[in-house]
Amino acid sequence: MLFRSRLQLISLMLPATLLLAVLTLYPISQILINAFSYVDYAGAERQFVGLDNFAELIDDWFFIGAVENTLVFSVMASFVQVGLGLLLAVLFDREFPVKRFALPIVIYPMMLSTLVCSAIWRAWYHYDFGFLNNALVSLGLSPVEWLFDPSLALFSVMLVDVWQWTPMSFLIILAGLQSVPADIKDAALTDGASGWRRFRYITLPLVMPQILLALLLRSIDTFKLFDKVYALTGGGPGNSTSTLSLFIYKQGFKFFNLGLASAGALMMLLIACLLSAVYAWRYVGAKS
Repeated sequence: MLFRSRLQLISLMLPATLLLAVLTLYPISQILINAFSYVDYAGAERQFVGLDNFAELIDDWFFIGAVENTLVFSVMASFVQVGLGLLLAVLFDREFPVKRFALPIVIYPMMLSTLVCSAIWRAWYHYDFGFLNNALVSLGLSPVEWLFDPSLALFSVMLVDVWQWTPMSFLIILAGLQSVPADIKDAALTDGASGWRRFRYITLPLVMPQILLALLLRSIDTFKLFDKVYALTGGGPGNSTSTLSLFIYKQGFKFFNLGLASAGALMMLLIACLLSAVYAWRYVGAKS
């Protein structure tokens, strides 16, 4: 037997279990308690208020806007990243002259910290001296207020996230493509199947689990977006780039409304679990 006794098994699992309880279960339990309470930050007192915090959230225009921005960002950014990752994976699944040098360049953005990426793109987005506006002006076009136009700000932040995290989807899907048996491809080629038909009916179904896994991981990460918004726009202009994470942060640490922040965090957790369950169900279906 791998473990000589049940006591030995428990003793090995105990440190990880305690760490999980302290860092995960305890905060979640506190959120559950605070979500149904009014918390006096100064007096450290808690008063049960039932569903009042949730009712206030539903009537809060800023919260509704944050939910809409988060869902739009999560869905669009995840699908764009996975789509681009699939295209790159198909390209790098074959040999070409500069593949050895191109691969590190493609995955380089993923190696940078979020704040470094945000600083780079904030400089590129600068209205007067930014790289993007200078390129537009050189083409005879007008400069764009990337981070200060309410209709463009969220998509500008999304572009930064796509640039940084498309390599993650690319590597996951590339691993799936390289695991496809070569004899299946050769058999299809021998039968006269075109390149598109081989990809559509053989390669794509075989790598669908990796595609769904990339979608799941990127959806979870984009849904809790905070750092890029905080560094690039602070939620502005207006409320056009405010996300759930930023809304919860402001309620808890700027306005000291711990009950409302906990209710928002609980709703965010439930939405994230629902999205994860959908992707996980599709992933299991693709694997079976």
